[in-house]
Amino acid sequence: MRRTSLAILAAAGVLLCGAASAGTRLTVHVRTYDVAGKTGAELIEAMDGLGPRHGHATRAIAETGYAVHWKLDVTRDNGICRLRQANGTIDITYTFPRRMSQAGPALGRRWERFMAGVRQHEHTHGRIAKQMMRATDTALAGLKRQDNWFCTGLRRDARRRIDTIYADYEARQNAFDAREHRDGGHVEQLVDALIKK
Repeated sequence: MRRTSLAILAAAGVLLCGAASAGTRLTVHVRTYDVAGKTGAELIEAMDGLGPRHGHATRAIAETGYAVHWKLDVTRDNGICRLRQANGTIDITYTFPRRMSQAGPALGRRWERFMAGVRQHEHTHGRIAKQMMRATDTALAGLKRQDNWFCTGLRRDARRRIDTIYADYEARQNAFDAREHRDGGHVEQLVDALIKK
């Protein structure tokens, strides 16, 4: 499961010699919530009651949340506006369950396999988000146009490119979730393997 936000900040540029390269900064946080149970079914029930909210009435096992911010440094010279630098920041937060109860060796092994699959799923969401940042960085490189004193058109062009890429990668996130959460899919297999005796 995912939650996302996107923000774009525009900064007036100062004309400097040379061009600074665009850059992306990544921060990753991991949060946990505690679950207990003596069986796989009890652990699933605990996650259903304590996991991150997914919609109004349901909860997820785990979650990948990310917030994206772009700071655009624009300069104007001889009527031409240029995107001198685009600094992107993506803050990714993973939320996972943490088993607090004692378990026998069989349940312990099933839990470890379950969590390996859950982490793989959530880290794929994170990887898609990082790909989105690289694609945006590439799409913004070298952006320029003749424009007014405020570079309004250039900022609008940059925003349109960012929004287009964001929409494309959100569609990729949704397609990945649809495959993983379908009947008989990877998530159902993980849950079934944890519950089995």
